[in-house]
Amino acid sequence: MLKEFRDFIVRGNVIDLAVAVVIGAALGAIVKSLVDNVIMPPIGLALGGIDFSNLYIMLKQGISPGPYASLGDAQTAGAVTLNYGLFVNAVVTFVIIAFVIFMIIRSLNRIQRPKVAPAPTTRECPYCKTTISLAATRCPNCTSQLQAAQGPHPDPSPGE
Repeated sequence: MLKEFRDFIVRGNVIDLAVAVVIGAALGAIVKSLVDNVIMPPIGLALGGIDFSNLYIMLKQGISPGPYASLGDAQTAGAVTLNYGLFVNAVVTFVIIAFVIFMIIRSLNRIQRPKVAPAPTTRECPYCKTTISLAATRCPNCTSQLQAAQGPHPDPSPGE
């Protein structure tokens, strides 16, 4: 049983999944920091100094009555709040992560896309097996009569 577990763990798919989870968590932390510390402050400033992480609707007062200066104060007082500012931050974070993943997948698809071979411009003479143009009606080597781009004529010299 231990050997089967070891074989399962060292399979490529499990290791790939583990690496993807670790990288995804790191990317999530980086993007969350980007949203919270770089993107949302200028947006809040442009909207009149709003701090999105402190936007909430109070559903029920806490032990000490409000108004509360921040979401943290409201939660410390035990108030029940609807934290829509944190939701906006989470949506912006999600959109950025989804865009980054889309760009990565798009790049991988371009790399993995099979190259389309160009259309052939030559073919083989069915009689002498040399390479000739697709448009040739007569082989320049053996002078056999050919049909243009359709294959060989059934018999190059019907009288023989």
